[in-house]
Formats: sequence, C-alpha cells, structure tokens
Amino acid sequence: MSNSRPFKPEPAQILLVEDNPGDVRLTEEAFKQGRIENDLHVVSDGNEALEFLYRRGEYDDAPRPDLILLDLNLPRKDGEEVLEELKGDSELRSIPVIVLTSSRAEEDVVRSYELHANAYLTKPVDPDDFIETVRAFEKFWFSVVRLPPEGDQA
Repeated sequence: MSNSRPFKPEPAQILLVEDNPGDVRLTEEAFKQGRIENDLHVVSDGNEALEFLYRRGEYDDAPRPDLILLDLNLPRKDGEEVLEELKGDSELRSIPVIVLTSSRAEEDVVRSYELHANAYLTKPVDPDDFIETVRAFEKFWFSVVRLPPEGDQA
C-alpha cells in the first residue's frame, strides 16, 4: 500500500448569472449538499456576466468558469444577448453554458440552442425539486462529461 495522499481535483469554477435572490440561495444550497467541490461565483445581470467573463473592472482577477448557469430573464442585458456574445467569442465559446430559466416557451428553447447553449433546463417551482435539478446536472457535468481545458479554442 502506498502512503501517498489521494489526488484532490481543483474545485470547478461555476458562474451563476441569476437576478433572483431566492434562486441564487436555492442553487447555493444544492451545491452545498452535493459532493463535488466547486466555487460558485454569482452575478446578477448580463452586463455583469460579461464583465466577469472578460475580466474587466472589479472582475480583473476572476477565474475562467468551467461552466456557466445562465438565466434568460435578466436586467440590462438579457441571457440571449449574453449567450450570443459569449458563443461568438473564440476565447470563451468552449465554456459550456446551461440555460437555467423559468421560461417554458418553445421559442426560448429553440433560440437558446440556435445560440449554442449546451443544455436548457426549466427551473422547477418546488424548492426541493429545484435543488434536485441543480444537483443532478452538477453530477452530470462534473462526474460524467469531460470538459475542455482552459484555452482550448476548438
């Protein structure tokens, strides 16, 4: 038997773009209950999301997210505009974006995928179901899926 310490992966960097404080709290709670190490960064509108992603202003030392959870209904710059700009940028387009929104409108689903969202999840109304949804996709994205390394511009 070896005395070496077990490998401990770096925490996943997750950017949550959400303006509803209740949904932020539920998402934080879901991640706390999960067993996967992560650092959750929260911004509350589309402009702030882009500042974080481009490391401008107060976010000049922000980490590059491994995954973005994006609400569509945001103040200032909405989620579709953020998604379009993000996926149009060769430096950022490889970051997976999960649209996590209350909208069940078919046109929002279609438009999100046209803008290259990696998944579209509708927020459940029930808080326990919401937490379970967040935990399920966290497990999928960080236990099953292989994410691109930083700087991969494929």
